[in-house]
Amino acid sequence: MAKLKRLTNKTDNIFDVIVPVSEEERLEREENYLLLPDNRFATKYRNALFEPVTIRYKDQEYTIQMNSCINPYCNNFGMPQVQYELKGKPKRYKSALAKSGTESRLICNPVTPSVGAVWNCGNYAMSNWAIAEEIRRLAEVNSVLPMESEYNFHKEGCETSGLTPFNQKEAFRRCGKSSGNSQKYQCKCCKKITNVLPSTKESTTYHQKRNDILPLFAELITNRTPVNRVIEILDIGAQTYYNKLEWLYKKCLEFQERHEIKLKEKEFKELWINTDKMIYFLNNVRKKNAGSKYLLEQEEKQFPTQVIISSDILSRYVFRSDIAYDWDITLEEINEHTKIYKDDHLHTFAQKYGHLRFPFAPQPPTEFDTQTNNEYEKEKEKFFRRSNYIDGLHTNSTYTTVAHFWHLKQILNANEWRFTTDQDSSIISALMRVFSREVKLSDLHHFIYKIDKSKSLRESMEDYKDSRAVIRNWALNLNIEDKNITRLARLMLAEELKHHKFYAEVEKDGRFVRKWYQNPIVHPLPFKDTGYATVDCTTDVSTLEPEDLARMIQKINNKSTDTFINQIRRRISILERPLVTSRGDGKSYIYSNFNPKYAQYAITILRTYYNFCMPYKAYGELSTPAQRIGIVDKVYNWEDIIYFR
Repeated sequence: MAKLKRLTNKTDNIFDVIVPVSEEERLEREENYLLLPDNRFATKYRNALFEPVTIRYKDQEYTIQMNSCINPYCNNFGMPQVQYELKGKPKRYKSALAKSGTESRLICNPVTPSVGAVWNCGNYAMSNWAIAEEIRRLAEVNSVLPMESEYNFHKEGCETSGLTPFNQKEAFRRCGKSSGNSQKYQCKCCKKITNVLPSTKESTTYHQKRNDILPLFAELITNRTPVNRVIEILDIGAQTYYNKLEWLYKKCLEFQERHEIKLKEKEFKELWINTDKMIYFLNNVRKKNAGSKYLLEQEEKQFPTQVIISSDILSRYVFRSDIAYDWDITLEEINEHTKIYKDDHLHTFAQKYGHLRFPFAPQPPTEFDTQTNNEYEKEKEKFFRRSNYIDGLHTNSTYTTVAHFWHLKQILNANEWRFTTDQDSSIISALMRVFSREVKLSDLHHFIYKIDKSKSLRESMEDYKDSRAVIRNWALNLNIEDKNITRLARLMLAEELKHHKFYAEVEKDGRFVRKWYQNPIVHPLPFKDTGYATVDCTTDVSTLEPEDLARMIQKINNKSTDTFINQIRRRISILERPLVTSRGDGKSYIYSNFNPKYAQYAITILRTYYNFCMPYKAYGELSTPAQRIGIVDKVYNWEDIIYFR
């Protein structure tokens, strides 16, 4: 029988990141830290830029090396760093310090003629170690483990001390069950009675009081009821509220784990995924006894916090939703790590915490340091001021998106991938790093879908009607008798694509090569609420026939993530849109929560309910996203999720 489960934590080590710094190098850093200026120290250990980091997860080893060209039209795309046997020993990539002075840019070095073209493209270098740490964080946040307990079934000196009811039932007698429905066993020799943990079938609400309120609690938190109103309605305390929220989050992870394993077993011939970001504002409040909120030296009261969401375009099934915030990291951990590995004198791409808002803890300047004491004191004050506010730190959203896509790649099995995003450079960069192999094999194509958000609903409706009229007039002029507007739009789009190219052919080194033209096409069938949208393609589609490309473009939209984001805004109180202040001179984020951990809990709870319990009607069929994607065959409810029916 299935065991009771609990949320994972850092001590469980379900995800192992192998430290990429040897003990010899660590001791060498210790010595050179006092002898070299900070810029020369960083240069000495810049090899970390292309060194892969090994991770172990679910009995498998993976290597993380995400620094390469991310331009699909460049011959260096996805290729590792090499040194050419040419005069001057040039390398495939050059690195240059960005204007910020802390980050580095990776630049393709056009030194050798090749089959394709090297476009001298550049992108920001990332820390492979930090990427591995962010992948680990998302794995721990979204995992549960069986509860394990050590039992002592015998009194001291018992003759049968080596036996347990699990391996020798005859040596024990059953003594009924406890109030928590756990089985009690008594040793026949020493008469000691021991309780064992119940299975999920025996007790779905182990160590939970007020179990009768759980379905109503779930309904309230997913129907925009503020925290205080939930507390009043259910007559519970604030601590009980957050305990119930965490317990429901655990139940949703268990429910997903049971059903989403079928996603890995299911082979998708063609998978359409829409990825987008949602921004909400975190209320950044001081801890108790950490000074007055009216002090001049304080952090911003609201922090923009990003949520990365990926969903299936066709079924609207939401695969993942991850918040770019690490609530488990502490400033003490960063300070301790900085002292050991000297991250304050390294480039960002060589730091373990390069993905965090504070990648290192400021250290006193050394004898040859270029930093002055005044600069150090300002950095130190800013760093330790953070300890007066809520725990945790924001992460760079590009790192979270890379980890998001990495996990997405592990749970899905597709022959061909089709990604749709807006023109968000961090999403596109992450996609090209994680799926570089699929892009090179033309198994993945990426489309940019953009709408004009300045249009009113009236203008959008006019676009909707106008598009239908244009398509029908086109068919009438060509004597096409087909009345289906979707098929007519595809035919019209295919004709247009015979002359429209997403790439340009230019002459380079005596031959013609392709490059991204940034030449979007208008989507033929706009929605009533958005109006005309444009579609561009960042990957090479030169081998596709116009009819095949038209079929692909026709499927592109952002409705799957937009629908889920709207559900988040409308159903979760702490993530709703800002209110206008009573004075009318600004926005109020009064309902925003203080700890993003609870935002992650609430979004995951809603995602489970949205996927498995909320049917919608399309093409005459009423079914849930989970039914449409083919992993379940019924509509579930809160009782099914909570009590594992």
